[in-house]
Amino acid sequence: MAAGLVLAQLRAQMALPDYASAPTLGLLYITDHYASEAQDILDHLSGELAEVTDWSGTVGVGIAANNAEYFDEPAMALMLLELPPDQYRVFSGVAPLGLGFEAHTALVHVDGSMPDVAELIHDMADRTTTGYLFGGLSSSRGATVQFALGGNGNIKGQGAARGVFSGGMCGVAFAEGVNLVSRVTQGCQPITPAREITAVQENVVISLNGEPALDVLLRDLDITLDQPQVAMQRLRATLAGIVPQGEAGDGGVGRTGNFGTDVVVRHIIGLDPARKGVAISDRTEPGMHVAFCQRDATAARADLVRICAEIREELEPEDMPLATASALSAPEAESFPHPARRIAGAIYVSCAGRGGPHFGAPNAELQIVRRALGDVPLVGFFAGGEIARHHLYGYTGVLTVFTA
Repeated sequence: MAAGLVLAQLRAQMALPDYASAPTLGLLYITDHYASEAQDILDHLSGELAEVTDWSGTVGVGIAANNAEYFDEPAMALMLLELPPDQYRVFSGVAPLGLGFEAHTALVHVDGSMPDVAELIHDMADRTTTGYLFGGLSSSRGATVQFALGGNGNIKGQGAARGVFSGGMCGVAFAEGVNLVSRVTQGCQPITPAREITAVQENVVISLNGEPALDVLLRDLDITLDQPQVAMQRLRATLAGIVPQGEAGDGGVGRTGNFGTDVVVRHIIGLDPARKGVAISDRTEPGMHVAFCQRDATAARADLVRICAEIREELEPEDMPLATASALSAPEAESFPHPARRIAGAIYVSCAGRGGPHFGAPNAELQIVRRALGDVPLVGFFAGGEIARHHLYGYTGVLTVFTA
């Protein structure tokens, strides 16, 4: 029934003049309620949409469709793309990217249960000319599956794969002719400047700018261990933004007071009074920088609005006629995208720990995106980890828009 509703909606939209009439690529996302029926769903949809030769997608504990999120219920979302066949390539374990295709960017879906996830992500990023990936780790309370069915076939000897995989990485690589803009929202606000890690032992930061790290943290939060209940309350709401070595100049805290794209936010998992250290849920090295930050609904909303504004700013012409500028700022612009924005569609991958509860109301996260970008086709899923560039994030959102 769900597949039938999806097909009816798509066929109605394809009949409209502004929609793709001959799509070849389908992006399919399902909630984990449908994970055990993934193959049947793909077989049915691909059989009914014979013109769509390529498929990609995955499962999530929640999925996104336009301005709505679906958690803890059976749901599926499908977006069809009309792209030149030489401008994209679906890849999987049986159909890896070959030498005949030059990938510019890539949408990736990864099984997070593998021990070498970070290496897979770095390796795939190195195979693209920009080093830019976007996507996330599949999330499911049952079977973890990815969709990957390409018209370019499989490796010789691998048989006829039916398009549903478990384990590894699948996705779609895009050539230079597919224009897109992508941003990351970490949903948190720095509360301290970025400081250099000057001593570390494994994942325990010993000193920052030559001072004991624990002393720095307690001073920044204006707390003392002599009042443990107050201290723990503040510490639970505090995280660490880690800036990779050599990237503090453009990846740290920017002029707007927000984190740059190279910062990864990690939990503070313990304090070490003996060494006066702070334990972080990731390995760090001397020369990296750390800025302490806090995450709440207000910060999450503000940061999501910020990345949407950055995308709009990049897409809108610098010199805009007065009539166009007025149209973009009018209230109805929230519902109807103006051609100046040139947005053909969007993919949003958010953390399974975000969604409505994190933003204060059901669908609030997707409604912020809708108000900022207009009524553009959007699909996505709520992941077990989010991917942007070669980084694996947590508690973030990755918004990518395709431009006409």
